[in-house]
Amino acid sequence: MGNYRGRLDIIAAILQVVSQNAKKTQIMYQANLSYKVLQRYLRSITAASLVDFEAAEQWYVLTPKGKDFLEAYRDYVKTHKSIEKRLNDVNNKKKTLDELCSHR
Repeated sequence: MGNYRGRLDIIAAILQVVSQNAKKTQIMYQANLSYKVLQRYLRSITAASLVDFEAAEQWYVLTPKGKDFLEAYRDYVKTHKSIEKRLNDVNNKKKTLDELCSHR
């Protein structure tokens, strides 16, 4: 089963590509998105001022707010992974306790 990417994951993937100044096709392929999905997200993140479109160069650039988002996203992922690991540890300990008190 493939990994499901949520809204924030997709936005972060787009912003990561755009951080190097990118055209739509580059974003679409590097962020692994269909054209239709890319269009929807570009409208959204442009409206949120995370990226700007530079008409002269025909590419998207990351705004300071977009850079802030990427930093906060990286911190979120790091924290999430840490909490997920701790939760797995707790669940494994609970499973061990459950097995110790079963009468098999």
